[in-house]
Amino acid sequence: MSSTSHARARLRDRRVYLRSHPLLFGLLAATRGRAVRRLGRTLLVHGPDAYREALTRLPLDRTAAGTTGAAARAALRDGEGVLFDQEGGGHRADRRGLAGTLGAAGVEELRALWQPLLVRRLAPLARGGEVDLVDLARELSGAVVCALLGPGADPRAVAGAAAEAAAASVRSHLPGPRRPRAEAAAARATDRLRLLLGPADEALSAMVAVAAVNTTVAALPRAVAWCADAGLWDQAADAALRPVLADELLRVTAASPLLPRVAAADGAVGGCPVRGGDRLLLVARHAAAAHRRDPDPRRPAGPAVARLVFGAGPHACPGARLARAQLADVLGALAPYRPVVARARVDRGAALPGWRALTVRAGAAGAAA
Repeated sequence: MSSTSHARARLRDRRVYLRSHPLLFGLLAATRGRAVRRLGRTLLVHGPDAYREALTRLPLDRTAAGTTGAAARAALRDGEGVLFDQEGGGHRADRRGLAGTLGAAGVEELRALWQPLLVRRLAPLARGGEVDLVDLARELSGAVVCALLGPGADPRAVAGAAAEAAAASVRSHLPGPRRPRAEAAAARATDRLRLLLGPADEALSAMVAVAAVNTTVAALPRAVAWCADAGLWDQAADAALRPVLADELLRVTAASPLLPRVAAADGAVGGCPVRGGDRLLLVARHAAAAHRRDPDPRRPAGPAVARLVFGAGPHACPGARLARAQLADVLGALAPYRPVVARARVDRGAALPGWRALTVRAGAAGAAA
């Protein structure tokens, strides 16, 4: 694949960063020359080893302002968050439970749910029609959440409420200007989500829904756009290369590109001293070399680097296997159509950088087939 094709794909993908958080991601790009850079009480962590060290060796305050745990706690309004801000045994128990549900057997059960959905939703491509991959990702993620948690709610309604809750809470805790009344809006959105999900273990259900929906809606359309712009459909059609291509696309698109954390005690990251209370901005996309290494399933990045987009150690995402399987199946279902991007619009208000709409249509080769 030519470097020109990847350059086109990279140029489009950069838009989701520069139009949603231009100042923040401009700063991160300007400082990525060092593995760790201190700006006052904030450390920008770019290097893979330093990133891994911060997540596995440095004590972290999971409830400090400006962290994911604080966003979860503010949205839930019940005095304690779930998974994102827990400590000790409770955190480990919930993670083990999720990891078991999303293990190999669990993912295979979920594939039986989303594969027919993909056939139905992608059928218009065979008739010369168009498909919005963002809308498809919402339905797919909502259906998975409903299957995991058991509510009888409309998957689209669940996905919409989860996206709204994340946009109002997580984004308000990222560095930069605060939105007026953001926490109140987050609470209202989370209340609506919890009502849709039902009474059983409401807090955990809400957090699972928020994480699953927002990462899926951010990741899938961006990965498909890259695949289309770089002309990777032959690799997507190859059953042996497809899973590796999915890993590589998840690495370069980095759905959660930035992890805001706060140090709970003194320590060091990448040789840089850290004081308790220091803010750390862990740049997952730089740690995984997303900014400088194009996706290549024949010469992929090693797993120790590629998987950093899913965190590390006790902070690794339990849904990583699910994300890889979903994207691989989406790529396989799209490959016969060789789709091209017809229209793309950035979602400036989403919790994670992504598209508000990403519409594709069958390419010339796919339409002829």
